[in-house]
Amino acid sequence: MHVIEHPVEGLRSALRSTRKDLIETYEKYSKEEKSLLEGCLIPGNSLFSPITFHSHSDWIPSHPETPQDFQSFYSNPYRRTPNKGHTTIYIQTIGSFGEGVGITEQYVEWLREYCQAFFYGLVVEFLPAVTVASTSCTFRVNSNSYNLQLHAGELLGFLKKRKPKDAFCIVGITMIDLYPRDSWNFVFGQASLTEGVGVFSFARYDDDFYKRSYAGRLKKAMKPKPGDYSVFQGYYTPPITSKLLLRSCKTLTHEIGHIFGVQHCQWLQCVMQGSNHLEESDRRPMDVCPICLRKLQSAIGFKIADRYKALLCWIDTGEGVSALHSGKPTESFQDFRQWLCKCLSILRD
Repeated sequence: MHVIEHPVEGLRSALRSTRKDLIETYEKYSKEEKSLLEGCLIPGNSLFSPITFHSHSDWIPSHPETPQDFQSFYSNPYRRTPNKGHTTIYIQTIGSFGEGVGITEQYVEWLREYCQAFFYGLVVEFLPAVTVASTSCTFRVNSNSYNLQLHAGELLGFLKKRKPKDAFCIVGITMIDLYPRDSWNFVFGQASLTEGVGVFSFARYDDDFYKRSYAGRLKKAMKPKPGDYSVFQGYYTPPITSKLLLRSCKTLTHEIGHIFGVQHCQWLQCVMQGSNHLEESDRRPMDVCPICLRKLQSAIGFKIADRYKALLCWIDTGEGVSALHSGKPTESFQDFRQWLCKCLSILRD
């Protein structure tokens, strides 16, 4: 395991900036907010830890990128910022989610509520579900895992045409695996910053996906004809579990973060870190580090404490009652809950 530790001054500069106007903006944070944000500058801080990578197959060693500090994010002329008339995040489901329409609607509603808390201050709505056939996208059978895959780029084109006029962005979600081009094995998701569209798959978040017994594997002799979407009728989708919900929330917020112009984080453990595989994705925390938090806060304008309270409320409640009784499986979110409580205790002190 390799630990990436940045010098304190490097982290301070990435957070505060070197531009006078951005430093002045930073000084408008309250004493408590600064205490939280600058916690990342204290070695051994329990809330914000250094990034680790465990093998050369992890994201950072295999995808060298220039770290994006707050100043470079803020100065990017191509980044997207919600503005009057464009403050809604739309979610479009593609294909089925679980067994039955009711399960699909409940699962998507949990995702919608989580996104609305994560991007606090924006409205999140979902559009009527569509079938794979209605997208007219290309699909294939993966030659290694023998599961069905949809062409991510063509789905982005489909979503672009369906993007409502008041949208900040539109994101498609599916339980069917994705691939970006013929030479790639798969992709968790793909987004276009300039178009404000993204598409993400949760198929590989099923714990059984990489097993030979995975129910989504097709018979090797089966070769669907191009355009024959009947193969998707009754196609396997994983059961909705607490872990699947957690992984879905993490991926959805990560990819929407890219649409805001937030690049892969290389400063601290953060939900905006890149991931090449499921084990690496599971190591990422649920929330953003202080540097990426400032990026989102500058774009949306939320109060940090209000955002944390909304996320905590999502974990603890469901439709005004205890999450335990609402059916929302939040068992996997309890570590995140404790982390939120620690952050709020700092903001209250």
